[in-house]
Amino acid sequence: MGGKKRKSDILQNLNLYLESVNKSFTYAHLLKSLRIRKDANQQAKVAAAVDTLVKEGRLALTPDGRYKTRMKGVEITGVLDMTGNGFAYVESDESDVDIFVPPHALNHALHGDTVRVFVRKTPRRPEGDVVEVVKRARTEFVGVLKKLKCAAIVIPDSRHMHVNILIPCKQVGNAKDGQKVLASIIDWPAKDKHPTGKIVDVLGNPGENNAEMHAILAEYGLPYKFDPAVENAANQVQDDITQELPKRRDFRKITTLTIDPKDAKDFDDALSLRRLRGGGFEVGVHIADVTHYVTPDSAIDKEAVRRATSVYLVDRTVPMLPERLSNGLCSLRPKEEKLCFSVVFELDKNANIVARWFGKTVIKSDCRFTYEEVQDIIDSEKGNFGEEILTLHRLAQLLRAARFENGSVGFERAEARFDIDKNGKPIGVYFREDTPSHQLVEEFMLLANRSVAECIGKPEGQAKPKTFVYRIHENPNEQKLYNLSHVAQQLGYKVNFGKGEAISRKLNALLSEVRGSKAQNLLETLALRCMAKARYSTSNAGHYGLAFTHYTHFTSPIRRYPDMMAHRLLERYLEGGKSVKADEYEALCKHSSQMEGQAADAERASIKYKMAEYMQDKIGQEYNGTISGVTDRGIYVEIDENKIEGMVLLRSLKEDFFFFDEENYRVVGRRTGKTYTLGDAVRIRVNNVNMEKKQLDYLMLEDDGEQDGELVVREERKRKSSNRRSQKK
Repeated sequence: MGGKKRKSDILQNLNLYLESVNKSFTYAHLLKSLRIRKDANQQAKVAAAVDTLVKEGRLALTPDGRYKTRMKGVEITGVLDMTGNGFAYVESDESDVDIFVPPHALNHALHGDTVRVFVRKTPRRPEGDVVEVVKRARTEFVGVLKKLKCAAIVIPDSRHMHVNILIPCKQVGNAKDGQKVLASIIDWPAKDKHPTGKIVDVLGNPGENNAEMHAILAEYGLPYKFDPAVENAANQVQDDITQELPKRRDFRKITTLTIDPKDAKDFDDALSLRRLRGGGFEVGVHIADVTHYVTPDSAIDKEAVRRATSVYLVDRTVPMLPERLSNGLCSLRPKEEKLCFSVVFELDKNANIVARWFGKTVIKSDCRFTYEEVQDIIDSEKGNFGEEILTLHRLAQLLRAARFENGSVGFERAEARFDIDKNGKPIGVYFREDTPSHQLVEEFMLLANRSVAECIGKPEGQAKPKTFVYRIHENPNEQKLYNLSHVAQQLGYKVNFGKGEAISRKLNALLSEVRGSKAQNLLETLALRCMAKARYSTSNAGHYGLAFTHYTHFTSPIRRYPDMMAHRLLERYLEGGKSVKADEYEALCKHSSQMEGQAADAERASIKYKMAEYMQDKIGQEYNGTISGVTDRGIYVEIDENKIEGMVLLRSLKEDFFFFDEENYRVVGRRTGKTYTLGDAVRIRVNNVNMEKKQLDYLMLEDDGEQDGELVVREERKRKSSNRRSQKK
């Protein structure tokens, strides 16, 4: 009887201990807490009880051999967001807040992984343990190889990758010590701190241009070369179009032009112009008929699906399609007969659409223009094909005016670009501006994209729209719009965003009013942050930024897979085909949106690298700049003359201790009240260049920070006092 009572006491004490403990613990610590360290019989009973609790899921065994209680809590699934400090947060649709995961509870989960996490409520915040890695975001990582006596390790470049990868000698291959490599994780036993991997590719030596650009692509999961099988498949594609010509509408005798950047290698769109009787015009928007050459489920198509987009780094283009297609068969080069999928408009003299036609065509471009050449013709009103270009320009400006009158939002921000020498080294900076020559092409491409989307999405009569691929852009974030209006009002601009179409008009009016003012940078930046991110979907939500109820991407199938999907679906429906199932296309839309984001991240990373490389020999030089961002760590400053951004660390501001005022986009000195606000003009000195991290460190010199110290300090004291009162309540 006494033995049963003793056993019951042990289990009761065990349950009480597990209900009270918040931290992980070892088996030895558990025995010590239960005060049964020397009784082997009792220890065996505790061990059996612990094993049962693990099987039941009430206890979790961590990779380092410790136990974590799961007596109270829930399990959710989400995506792990790793910080540079080794801890992480799980973002999940099943939780209103992000779940904090300490380093010891990661259970081998990595940044971006889909994980199942056990969540407990703690006094400070919800905290969780990773129970299972449901899906790895990636298994390949870029890093530097360091050889050891009996093995090697790869030290990852990414700050999100918190562990080194152990490489057995037989998996090192030809990689040399200190080289930049691509490593793949092949095993990660629960008891091991580091994963085991193999070298997949040697990228080169750190600092070499090709090595660094390939490293950026690999870091974002983007390919930097084609598999030989895909190249071979492209080389087998037939280029004889003779049999195809009778099936198509012939535009070979109608004036047709291409207008592209001066360094473009592929030309996937062309414009034709023909004057009609009665004063109207026929404008053809001709798009390379890529899907004529790339058949569904072929090796080329599968690779295009995987890539989803071309990638544009500072010094190179990584195409979605092999060069034989992108720069050859599908490129609308002058004086060559080319197959196209076209949208042909009949416009009156005021650019109103009288009629439109969709179908397969054959064209023969008369001339290839650069944007600069077209701009010269627009400015001088003379030149080769001057009449056609000036007519297209006039019609485009009418289309543009109508679009903005309808509520399209316009941002005019110059983009910095680099002149690169033959070794990939940046030797100069220039700015891509939105000129009338760019607008000429843009307006007709927008018109074609909108018309194709309307053709499928707005069927005549009561017919239900068939499944299609849309480019959607949802309404701005209301809270961010409120913040924008709050800041604008503080600066003396009267704006109050309501709802509906009036928002875009008020936004355009504000952007126009601040253009050229000191507040322009600040308010344009905040306005951009209000905007949702455009994406692909089979569910049409319209395009807010363009003020279009229907919009798709149809005009760049050489470099975007969604355009290829749009081509195939439009062809199917024009021939009377039934609607396709949405699920398959929605999955492709989601994948394409994701790959577009990764490509944009890689492009930004290449720009940051080239910015750092360009500034390497400019340490100690001083520049005028504008504050482009503020954080609790530092102040981002963009140099005015070249748009190159660096950070002034708050700890480098010696005259005061500065805190981050997130609500008002500024940092404030506690003693002096001096402020540095987003958009302020400042002067900086280049202090350091970190090529490995692609970072620039600046030092603040003279500035235009406000000196109204008493007011700012008083506001900060009020905020603190209010917080203390709230805590007491």
